[in-house]
Amino acid sequence: MSGDYKDKENHRSLENRERIKIMVACNKLNWYAAYTRVNQELLIKRKLDELGIENFLPQEEQVRETPVGRKKIRVLLIHGLIFIRTDKATSFSLINDHSLNIVYLKDIEGRHSLIVPDKQMQDFMFLLDFSTGSVEVLNKGIKRGDRVRVIKGPLQGLEGELVRLKNHKRVIIRLDGVASIATSYIPSSFLERIE
Repeated sequence: MSGDYKDKENHRSLENRERIKIMVACNKLNWYAAYTRVNQELLIKRKLDELGIENFLPQEEQVRETPVGRKKIRVLLIHGLIFIRTDKATSFSLINDHSLNIVYLKDIEGRHSLIVPDKQMQDFMFLLDFSTGSVEVLNKGIKRGDRVRVIKGPLQGLEGELVRLKNHKRVIIRLDGVASIATSYIPSSFLERIE
């Protein structure tokens, strides 16, 4: 009988340790990427700021011509996307209790909110904050399988399909039923999607 009692105590102890691990994981601050409606990004940022929630809205400063002269303005780099640093429980509370109109990006399996590693987020923010020139968001709208045209470099004008071979983006030219030829690596900034 004492053996059964010890087994139950060990099981309870294990359950308690698992609960504590989950609570610690839930209380850890992580960066989450969230979609919102276009033109709602600044409103969401303002609400997060009022709640004291750390957030980052990718923007850059640009000089624009206006009827009264040149003017510096802040322009969104990725429309409809905001990064939020919070714990898991608060991330859900923002939607349920504070009625923020956001949807968290999901991981590859689609079961959990996507967590952006701190180092990647720090590098991303550093690049945007301290970049001396204009920043270009790459791969915006270009994905594997799209028809693309090379717009820079020695292969300028070449058209084909974007594929990934040996972990590099390449443009492939298909001769149906005959052969397929792949270019060497081509940077994403050298490509444009063909509609």
